[in-house]
Amino acid sequence: MSKRNSQAAKTAARERLRQERERQAKRDKVKRQVVVACSIVGVLAVAGGIGYAVVQANKPSHWESVADDKVVAPANTSGKDGTTVTVGKSSAKKTLKIYEDPRCPVCAAFEQTVGPTVDKDIEAGKYKLQFIGGTFLDGDTEKDGKFETGSHGEGSKNAMSALGAALNVSPEAFLDFKTALYSAKWHPSESDDKFKDDDYLIEIADSVPALKGNAKFRDAVEKGTYDAWAVAMSQTFNNNKDGVTGTPSLVMDGKKLTGADGNAPMTAEEFGKVVDAALKA
Repeated sequence: MSKRNSQAAKTAARERLRQERERQAKRDKVKRQVVVACSIVGVLAVAGGIGYAVVQANKPSHWESVADDKVVAPANTSGKDGTTVTVGKSSAKKTLKIYEDPRCPVCAAFEQTVGPTVDKDIEAGKYKLQFIGGTFLDGDTEKDGKFETGSHGEGSKNAMSALGAALNVSPEAFLDFKTALYSAKWHPSESDDKFKDDDYLIEIADSVPALKGNAKFRDAVEKGTYDAWAVAMSQTFNNNKDGVTGTPSLVMDGKKLTGADGNAPMTAEEFGKVVDAALKA
């Protein structure tokens, strides 16, 4: 091979090597750009996910939202937002206030033992009954006058809304439904938030003749017609002037009615004695 040809071969080889290096450099550049682009997309996705999570976390719950809605009050109510619920004969001179939370196990025990006596007294015109419902077992509170839902569930509020739907049918349907809610058959344990389920509440209502197959009642429960009313009732409980902070609590003429242990009387006999004394006072 001549020196000329040898030199040409070397030159061609160097040129091929240079071109290959340029191609490799371009490939490396494209690869880096893809990695950077993917990293940016990943960061944006994470940031977007965090941002979405933050927005969702700060988004008011359904129950906090309905607190600002216009209240649809059930029939057979009076007072601001229909939160005065009084049942009984107008001829009865005194009113017994009863404070209860739908999920309260002690309220369930009270209703199962003393409830039948209360129903008989109302029917006899011995006194009127005023119901004030709370939802504190859901963990609900008020801060600066604003309703805030808690983290313990929503069954108390949902059951309260269903009670409003029953009250809209009639006072008798309301009392019968309340009795069914607190019955040993239907009342769940405090840790079981079964009342948040509309179907379960409707199943309970089917045990009440006035509500069984009642399309208007069912529609109100499923649509949450009285959800805002339930929140308003809860706020009435929280802002009560009787100094009540727990359930069940009984009040007549501004005074709490208690048994020997300082709590609401839990037997029909003790209840009768306490109420009779209050009626005579």
